[in-house]
Amino acid sequence: MQNYRPFSGITPAVKMLIILNIAMYILSMFLEQTMHIDTAHVLGLHLPQSVYWMPWQYVTHMFMHGSISHIFFNMFALFMFGRILETVWGSKRFLIFYFVCGIGAGLLNSAVGWFEVHRLMEQFEAFKSNPNPALLGDFIQHNLSHPAEWLWGVVDNWTNNPDSSKYISEGKVLFQRIIDMKVNVPMIGASGAVFGILLAFGMLFPNTELYLMFIPIPIKAKYFVLGYGLLEFFLGIQNSASDNVAHFAHLGGMLFGFLLLKYWNRNSKKFY
Repeated sequence: MQNYRPFSGITPAVKMLIILNIAMYILSMFLEQTMHIDTAHVLGLHLPQSVYWMPWQYVTHMFMHGSISHIFFNMFALFMFGRILETVWGSKRFLIFYFVCGIGAGLLNSAVGWFEVHRLMEQFEAFKSNPNPALLGDFIQHNLSHPAEWLWGVVDNWTNNPDSSKYISEGKVLFQRIIDMKVNVPMIGASGAVFGILLAFGMLFPNTELYLMFIPIPIKAKYFVLGYGLLEFFLGIQNSASDNVAHFAHLGGMLFGFLLLKYWNRNSKKFY
């Protein structure tokens, strides 16, 4: 009987990254359950306006994941496409590309997040100038995916007592708390780096046919990458309150991957 080797056929850098990600996921679960340490809060990437922002988070966020499905799909994509790129480029160049895409994803997410928070603060200033329950209710609806019932109770009570100084003060506090909550939610996951890998695969092997789950016909890699990128852009622009995915981080991984590939191509006789 032959020995089963789960990592046979996998390239060294991809193997190392998968092991590190799995190890960090297990460690984070252990620390949270036994010592109540929220490692995602410490190592996840916070927005620049957050008091919890640290520069090293642009690297560490890539090794944090929020669920089994989150880490599974990221590592599956890394295994499927990353090993091909590493075979073409070699381990050193592949790791450079991986981290550039991951860090670039964090940078774009920070830039977009900074403008988003600035917009929220402008809304808050407008609210303080003219505090009313309608503005508070609209803000809650557009910025919280599942608002607690008591929040709507505050809005209803204020509507029935529009001149109440108590509800005006409470409304300002709630407005600020919602902004603080959005500012202090960390971004985690290797998705930005993985999206860069997908972009690179689509550029190096554009006509390779991919078979996707639930889609019975093959699709060329270049069309898959283009379609996926456009979908991420649309979802990012839509900015739904119920959507907790960092779509602009995905786009950041693709953007920085594209720029790095173009730089390598310009300074090399080979495309890669």
